[in-house]
Amino acid sequence: MKNIFGILWFALTLNFCAQSSPKNTERTGNLINPQGTDITTRIIPPAGYKRQTYASNSFAYYLSHLKLKPHGSKVKYYNGDEKPADGVYIAVVDMDIGRRNLQQCADAVMRLRGEYLYKTGQYDKIHFDFTNGFRVDYRKWRQGYRVAVNGNKVRWIKSAAPSGSYTAFRKYMDLVFAYAGTLSLSKELVTVPLEDIKPGDVFIRGGSPGHAAIVVDVAEDKHHNKVFLLAQSYMPAQEIQILINPNNPDISPWYAVNETGDVLVTPEYTFKRTELKRFAD
Repeated sequence: MKNIFGILWFALTLNFCAQSSPKNTERTGNLINPQGTDITTRIIPPAGYKRQTYASNSFAYYLSHLKLKPHGSKVKYYNGDEKPADGVYIAVVDMDIGRRNLQQCADAVMRLRGEYLYKTGQYDKIHFDFTNGFRVDYRKWRQGYRVAVNGNKVRWIKSAAPSGSYTAFRKYMDLVFAYAGTLSLSKELVTVPLEDIKPGDVFIRGGSPGHAAIVVDVAEDKHHNKVFLLAQSYMPAQEIQILINPNNPDISPWYAVNETGDVLVTPEYTFKRTELKRFAD
């Protein structure tokens, strides 16, 4: 159970990702360069497809260049245990998740968004909502404000020295993880059509159960057909992973827009094609 303050217990029960059994689909390796160190160099687009190009300071560029652990690495849970790879993922993002059971599905999406904005100095754009609707601006956290709870009320109080350190930022993100989830994040995002898919878009279903997976790269052929890569965390809290495609091993780990019907089947969750959303700012 994710919690810091006991009073938001009910809200926190809405944060968990749904669990299901992974499909026993054999992973393909013909689109994998084992020597690649990030998404762009590790994962090769299918024949006839080229990656879209992005400005070097964009969220899309940041995601498509996420550093990966060495090929063959296993996903680690927050407690150090390993998650089997068979039928689920092909690569592991090289990013800490802490030692608490906090960074689950929607949390991983918010983590990537927050890390990008922090890295590029866009501090005023870092904000997330708790499940109860309370907006948590990193700008105030950076100024030394902290969240205080009185009964069912949540408010800011000035109780720390101002700090823009990365350590303080990670504490901010852990607080967000504890009180936000798929329900709150889905309300912050705007729906976009699958045909307009871009890195940074999120397949998300809010509620309990719910889940979220983020698009980290897109490639396109000369006919403007698109394929995309998905990343997720899950429960219990675990490292971010690049998912395989259980539906088409020939192009896995890429997913094809024109092969997606009313639903998108991923190894551990099935989304509706209408559940693709995007950060508004």
